[in-house]
Amino acid sequence: MIEAIAQTFAEIGVYQMQAIWAALLFASLLRAFTGFGFALAAMPVLALFVAPTEAVVITAGLTLGTSLLSVHRFWPDAPKRPLWPILLFSIAGTAVGAQLLEQISVEQFQLWIGLGVIGACAVLTFYHPSPRAPKRGVPIITGLVSGLMNGAFAIPGPPVIVFAMATQGEARHSRAMLLTYFMLAAAIALCVFALSGYLTFRSLWMFVLGMPAMLIGDRLGHALFARFGTLLYRRIALGVLYAVGISITLKALLA
Repeated sequence: MIEAIAQTFAEIGVYQMQAIWAALLFASLLRAFTGFGFALAAMPVLALFVAPTEAVVITAGLTLGTSLLSVHRFWPDAPKRPLWPILLFSIAGTAVGAQLLEQISVEQFQLWIGLGVIGACAVLTFYHPSPRAPKRGVPIITGLVSGLMNGAFAIPGPPVIVFAMATQGEARHSRAMLLTYFMLAAAIALCVFALSGYLTFRSLWMFVLGMPAMLIGDRLGHALFARFGTLLYRRIALGVLYAVGISITLKALLA
């Protein structure tokens, strides 16, 4: 196993691996602090160095692994009831989205990621948390759209982020809801990827190589949230995600 991990490291390259570690550390910190943003921040960098099918598997695996190790930090604060219909219908959406992945080129893959990030940030800029009961059918639509994005890009976030921000008045509740959803969505995605034949030993070795950076970022993010709470998390997250979305969109368009 050690030889296989070393070989994977050599294939990626030292400088490329350093870039991946830096991206994973930052994305993990962002995820732990805000409750969202890991795939949005990490996928653009991963997509530069590995194939799209590998990138989505690595992202889902790292999300699930880190979430399981820190679940005790957010599970008690997560509103569970609104999540079940979203998760149920996201399963169907994920299965369809995974089949679309093979039909997308690298440039298309990067372009849709960038546009998805910009669109999500634009919505969140104008919608602020307020406790309200969602209209009938909204969780179903949220789940279906989220599942499509999960299966195709391993980015289920935008629909659920908007849902959480629009229905949860306290930051700790919306953050915990998002962390819980992304943990479960990652598990669903990995099952679908396995059935689709996307899981490989190389993605497993990349998971092992990426976990140390993930754990460091996760610990820092939780500590920062505990200290600063809701003061800065929306502005920081949206500013960073706007930058990520714009940069990856420009790269795809200029390729």
